[in-house]
Amino acid sequence: MPPRKAAVAPGKATAAVEGTPPARTVAPKPPRKESRTALVRRARRINRELAEVYPYAHPELDFENPFQLLVATVLSAQTTDLRVNQTTPALFAKYPTPEDLAAADPEEVEEILRPTGFFRAKTKSVMGLSRMLVEEFGGEVPDRLEDLVRLPGVGRKTAFVVLGNAFGRPGITVDTHFQRLVRRWKWTEETDPDKIEAAVGALFPKSEWTMLSHRVIFHGRRICHARKPACGACPIAPLCPAYGEGETDPEKAKKLLKYEKGGLPGQRLKPPQSYLDAGGRPAPPLGAG
Repeated sequence: MPPRKAAVAPGKATAAVEGTPPARTVAPKPPRKESRTALVRRARRINRELAEVYPYAHPELDFENPFQLLVATVLSAQTTDLRVNQTTPALFAKYPTPEDLAAADPEEVEEILRPTGFFRAKTKSVMGLSRMLVEEFGGEVPDRLEDLVRLPGVGRKTAFVVLGNAFGRPGITVDTHFQRLVRRWKWTEETDPDKIEAAVGALFPKSEWTMLSHRVIFHGRRICHARKPACGACPIAPLCPAYGEGETDPEKAKKLLKYEKGGLPGQRLKPPQSYLDAGGRPAPPLGAG
């Protein structure tokens, strides 16, 4: 019988970013029994590659202060950051402070939050956390994990988003994208978010945790999708044990790319300048079509 043809994958990390067809090369897979040292080295190399591909990685929720980020993160449950960003301008224009939101008419808040889904529960959460901020924290968002997770609607994921991006304190954000990718990469077999956080955190220095989260989430939204990962356009394919689960043909894979790599806007209405300089486009406001 003729020898079986080897799987192929893109070589250089920047190929997908620059929009040029990537070079085709054999994609080695990590050994079945990977040592701890080898796992750490591979995980950190993936992080370095992602840093080259997404030098502008950032939180994709629009915010101007810790309170806005806290509320936006709570609202992002079971919906997209894009939908939250399209909704929060009206919310913060009417209720700019915890005091304002705590004293709001629930029905008016519900009507504003309706596009985000589960708007009644979310209204209860954001008004409840606002009251608690006023009553126990002087109207300020606390900068300690143990205080944040006491707030209504706030778990560890939300707390780490706020700590990392509003206060500069390292944290790992284990959202659905992060969970999917780290398991595909065999960084961990855990399924519980808290255990995933601990397992992945042990592979990297704390100083990398926040940016690692942004890069992984960026990659999950743009290339390594849940149903049809664009394997043939993936810059870290040679390091991925799951290469081949998605489309491996480079040209077909390019058509699966989302957001700025597919010519579409990102999630923020007001993204960082570095993102715009890299070719990213702001998201349209709510009702823009």
